[in-house]
Amino acid sequence: MAVVRHGHVAELVLDRPAAMNAVSSAMARSIAAACDALSADQDVRAVVLTSTHERAFCVGADLKERNSLSDAELLRQRPVSRAAYQGVLALPVPSVAAVHGFALGGGFELALSCDIVVADTTAVVGLPEVSVGVIPGGGGTQLLPRRVGAARAAELIFSARRVEAEEAHRIGLVDQLVDAGRAREEGLALAGRIASNSPVGLRAAKRALRLGHGLDLASGLEVEDGAWRAVAFSGDRAEGVAAFNEKRAPQWPGA
Repeated sequence: MAVVRHGHVAELVLDRPAAMNAVSSAMARSIAAACDALSADQDVRAVVLTSTHERAFCVGADLKERNSLSDAELLRQRPVSRAAYQGVLALPVPSVAAVHGFALGGGFELALSCDIVVADTTAVVGLPEVSVGVIPGGGGTQLLPRRVGAARAAELIFSARRVEAEEAHRIGLVDQLVDAGRAREEGLALAGRIASNSPVGLRAAKRALRLGHGLDLASGLEVEDGAWRAVAFSGDRAEGVAAFNEKRAPQWPGA
């Protein structure tokens, strides 16, 4: 893993090209550690997950490593693997996945753990785990229905089929479809636009979106009210209102 900073945007780079970014135990630990560090960095306002491999974002779990593990070792490895996906999902700032080529199994689950998925026309996504005798274990059974609904998610998971970019965009598996080779560029550009906004507001808005999802309306509105109260008297709010009235770009204090 590598982390590249672009001002207030952090690019989290999947960089295991010899294995098409298959997630080994070592790579899972690296992802989790990088996400922990980014979560603690108050200067980060958005994260973009990218890949250096020419033909793949990430092909999922490292099955060669998995096949070498005993049952006991596989059980011990489970928290290591899970921490990587939870690390991306728990990022307190907006996250963007920039997907090209294959994003399958755990690779697609890494993308699903982000708030927004930008894919180029070479992308092929899917959750094929049942075809090898397991289930999506990086959040796929929970995140996919939240994107596309229960019936669509069931069809995709039970059939284990791969979905090409245009269909993936049409049915909501990805949010933006861009020209081949432009996923990273467009993902970073989107994150840059996001990062120009209030860091306090961004974190509070993400918290409200995540915590309120799936609650009844009244409970969700209480979550939203709590998030509003957390920002309403902040320095960012005061600066945002002043900048608007003075017709200038805000200089966010981030507090």
